[in-house]
Amino acid sequence: MAIAKSVKTRRRGARLEQAIIEVAWDRLVEHGYTSLTMEMVASAAHTSRSVLARRWNSKAALVLAAIEYQLSRHPPQVRDQGDVRAELLEYLQRLGQFAPIFATINALLSNDMFRKAFATPEEVRRALSAGRTDNLSVILDRAVARDEIDPDKLIPPVKTVVRDLLRHHVMMHRVAPSEQLCAAWVDSIFLPLVRRP
Repeated sequence: MAIAKSVKTRRRGARLEQAIIEVAWDRLVEHGYTSLTMEMVASAAHTSRSVLARRWNSKAALVLAAIEYQLSRHPPQVRDQGDVRAELLEYLQRLGQFAPIFATINALLSNDMFRKAFATPEEVRRALSAGRTDNLSVILDRAVARDEIDPDKLIPPVKTVVRDLLRHHVMMHRVAPSEQLCAAWVDSIFLPLVRRP
């Protein structure tokens, strides 16, 4: 009589990489950057330290990959609704879903060890946005094409003000802003600055 043997399948390629990244994020949130080790992640992901080293040359690179994966799970693309106000409010609502991720990034930027790899928030932003579509720019370009806003008024500080306000709110409060606060940013700050005369 043949005895059935259980065969344990080994994860490879994309499946293994996703498992490692998910574990890295969980351990980062649980233990913080200083206490996180590549060995800890490898053990929890049931793989070896050398497997991690072949994919990521440092703990900072692995952490950045884990953040990128979390961001990719909730892409903030906003469909064309024919109205810039509605699109901006939806954009801020979607961006607010990232509040826990932004809070983690802020904690990383206060960590001396992490800042050896990424010294400034701008360096982290550039690394995370590489190859990604700037969804806010897409919304504003559509609004310009619909003649809802004046492109000459979209100077850099004004163009990103609603996103910057949301990030500051998350940094200070560690939670997403309310719908009412987002509406106030759009209606009382941004739109008056960019509407055509």
